[in-house]
Amino acid sequence: MADFEITIIGAGVVGLAIAARLSRQHPNLILLEKNQKYGMETSSRNSEVIHAGIYYEPGSLKARLCVEGRDELYSLCRAHDIPHKPLTKLITATTAAELTKLENIRQNAAKNGVKLQVLDKVAALKMEPNIRTEGALFSPLTGAISVHDLMDYFFHIMQSNGGMIQHRCQVIAIQQVNSEYEITFDEAGNRSTITGEIVINAAGLGSDLIAQMIGIDIDKEDLRLNYVKGSYFAITPSKAKLISRLVYPVPVNEGLGIHALVDWGGRLKFGPDVEYLDGRTLDYNVVEEKRYAFAESIRRILPSITDEDITPDMSGIRPKLQKKGKPARDFVIVHETARGLLGFVNLIGIESPGLTSSPAIARYVESLLFN
Repeated sequence: MADFEITIIGAGVVGLAIAARLSRQHPNLILLEKNQKYGMETSSRNSEVIHAGIYYEPGSLKARLCVEGRDELYSLCRAHDIPHKPLTKLITATTAAELTKLENIRQNAAKNGVKLQVLDKVAALKMEPNIRTEGALFSPLTGAISVHDLMDYFFHIMQSNGGMIQHRCQVIAIQQVNSEYEITFDEAGNRSTITGEIVINAAGLGSDLIAQMIGIDIDKEDLRLNYVKGSYFAITPSKAKLISRLVYPVPVNEGLGIHALVDWGGRLKFGPDVEYLDGRTLDYNVVEEKRYAFAESIRRILPSITDEDITPDMSGIRPKLQKKGKPARDFVIVHETARGLLGFVNLIGIESPGLTSSPAIARYVESLLFN
C-alpha cells in the first residue's frame, strides 16, 4: 500500500482548500510545502479581493469557479468569523469614450450571472465624490477577505480531519510506479521518498515544473508559466479617506488595471501593475523608479494624487499561462487520465481569481477524482 492516499504539492490557498475538503473523507493525506510556512508566495501577496466574476470568459473555469467560490467564501466568512469586508466596487469610465467598454463589461458579467448596476456620472460621484468618472458600474458582491485567516481556517480543518503538512520540503522528482506515485523531495539537503495513490499538483509558481517531472512536455503543450510581477504603492495617510471602496478603471491592456483598495490597516493602496519577468527569480522589491508612471495611472482614477503622495508598498508574482501581449488563458485543472496518469491532477496557471475560486476549485478537484 502507498504511504498516503492523497499527496498535495503546494500549500497556497488553493492547495489548503483542496486539503481541507478532501481530508473529510480521505484523512490519509499529506500536504508538501517547500517554504517554512504555508501561503508565503502568491497567496499572501495580492489584493485580497473577493471577485464577483465580472470579466472572465463566459463558460470558462475562471468564470464558473469564481462565481461559485465567491458565494461559498462569503458563507464561510459568516459561519466561521473569517475577517472580511463587503466593500463593494465601482468600475469607472474615466472618459466618455470608455462608456462603450463599460457596457461590454456589463454584458459579459450578465452572461456569467453577475448583475451590475449602471450609474451615470452624478450617481457615481455621489458614491465616490473624489474619483474621475463619466459613469460607472457598481458591483455589490465584490469584497475583501483576510487571506491569512482563510488559509488558517483551511489548515485547521485539514489538521482536525487527520491530514498532515510537511514544510521545507522541495519536490525534486515524481515517478509513476504501477498504480502509485513515488515523490522524492529534498529537506535541507536530505532526500526522502514517499508514495501516494493520488497526487494533486497545486504548486502555484512551480506547477508547470511539477507537471514536467511526471513527463509532460510543458513547451509542446504550452504549459510553461510566465512570472508576472505586480507592484503596489500606498497613498499618504492624509489622503487615505479619499476613496471608501474598491475602485477599478476600465481595463486597457493586460490585467484589470491599477485599482484602489483599502488594506486591513486602513491604508489606501493602488496596484498591481503588470511586469513580465525574465526567468523565475522571486524578486519582490518595489522599485522607486516606478513612482511617476504609477502616480500617472492613479490619477486616471483619483486626479488629486501627486507624485509625492505615494510610496512603494509590496509586490506579488502571478503564474500566468498567457505570454505577454497574448489573450488571457483559462485555469488548467485536469485529471491526467488521458496521459495514462490515473490519480494525477494538474492545476496550472491558477492566478486571479484563484483566491475567490479556492473552495470551488477544491470541490471541482474532488469531482474529477471521485465522481
